[in-house]
Amino acid sequence: MKVEIWSDVACPWCYIGKRHFEAALAEFPQREQVDIIWRSYQLDPNAPRDSKQTTGEALAKKFGGPEKVKVMNERVTQVAAEAGLEYHLDTAIYDNTFDAHRLIHFAAHKNLQDEAKERLLKAHFTEGAAVSDINELVRLGTEIGLDADELQGALESDAYADEVKADFQRGSMFGIQGVPFFAIDEKYGVSGAQPSQVFAEVLMKAWSESHPLINLSGSTQDAGVCEGDNCAIPQND
Repeated sequence: MKVEIWSDVACPWCYIGKRHFEAALAEFPQREQVDIIWRSYQLDPNAPRDSKQTTGEALAKKFGGPEKVKVMNERVTQVAAEAGLEYHLDTAIYDNTFDAHRLIHFAAHKNLQDEAKERLLKAHFTEGAAVSDINELVRLGTEIGLDADELQGALESDAYADEVKADFQRGSMFGIQGVPFFAIDEKYGVSGAQPSQVFAEVLMKAWSESHPLINLSGSTQDAGVCEGDNCAIPQND
């Protein structure tokens, strides 16, 4: 089973959605047969790469003042805490996430995609790290086992930019207009940080449809009998 997840490093509901999905996956009997692919999405492609502004300050200009943003942040912080996450949205930096997505694609080629996604989300929402700064990205990448020189070279070039843009295009093809968005086997879509039970139900439904049980008919008394590696076929008198 393939699960594609579109999300942004700067999306607070994406981190919460990740935790809810992980909780459902942990209880899914066929979890070892689920291939998870993180897809890139940017909430604000025009966000600056060298911002000194916090997310709260940026959102205050967009949503009508600091008091309204404070209420929004308190709500999402509480929901995050219920999912086991520690948010410090007052120190989260409003910056561009394109290079962070390139890092995630780089890490995917080293079988460390999920580790990269997790580290970047924590860095942004808990630690107030600048996830648009290449030196900071290299530091975070080395913490999960990536080679510093190789990663530095990739990020200082345009490596994996096409892969990030391809994710954007694929998301548009699916009609995705917000994140997180979970696509299961290109057949089922789950939008938003839904409760774990929702993810559990969709996983079971998708698995059942792609792996149907075989319905047997006839009497077992008339069936062939298998013992060991031999099957005896009843002969007619």
